[in-house]
Amino acid sequence: MPTPPNILTIAGSDSGGGAGIQADLKTIMALGGYGMSVIAALTAQNGQGVTGIHAPDPDFVALQLNTVLEGFPVAAAKTGMLFSAGIIRAISPILRQRKFPLVADPVSVSQSGSRLLQEDAVTALKEEILPGCDLLTPNRPEAEMLTGLSIAGVEDAFAAGEKLLAMGAKAVLIKGGHMDSSIVVTDCLCLPGQEPRALPQAKVETENNHGTGCTLSAAIATGLGKGLPLQVAVTKAQEFLNLALRKSYSPGKGCGPVNHAAALNV
Repeated sequence: MPTPPNILTIAGSDSGGGAGIQADLKTIMALGGYGMSVIAALTAQNGQGVTGIHAPDPDFVALQLNTVLEGFPVAAAKTGMLFSAGIIRAISPILRQRKFPLVADPVSVSQSGSRLLQEDAVTALKEEILPGCDLLTPNRPEAEMLTGLSIAGVEDAFAAGEKLLAMGAKAVLIKGGHMDSSIVVTDCLCLPGQEPRALPQAKVETENNHGTGCTLSAAIATGLGKGLPLQVAVTKAQEFLNLALRKSYSPGKGCGPVNHAAALNV
């Protein structure tokens, strides 16, 4: 049996289990990777919202990252909720020395509307994480925040993607879940020197969509860690998320999570 690739997530902890570090680790394991974590923030939350955030000292976040990298050969990594400029600036010099692909999910607001990225962290994200990341995976509000552009449809998403490439990302996937459509959800993949690509998936009607962005980026990182080409990793991650949405359920009050075990037929 081949050894699973080591996949690292650098993100926030979700005490409700549906998003953040918890969603990432479930996704990584379901797709055949070995998950490791650097916790950039602790959240008190459930399916109804976030009631509190506590961030560790930036130096301790950097210590977590250095310790993991010293002990494991990392095949791929992703970032999620990084919360503060201090944390971003503490880990970015370490990540710039990496020899593995990095998927950056610029998490800024929770599904329930709680802010997960401090105001001063937006600039740090643009300066320290976006340039050189192998794939940036913003949703529509995040892409608008990073570019200053208004996105109403696919063509606008393509334009935003091109601007994010110019800002230093090696590839950009703008997620279509926040765009109006009754039939499909279209993610927009932008690669340097190539025509942008629309990647549609059938829309799943469910209220249980907590952790979708975390799940997608973790799935892409796992695919890259297994050696898949970027677009293949993206489409396989889309398929994983679509199935997890179709099989989602409500373990408690409020918005439920996607079903990360759906692909395992559990």
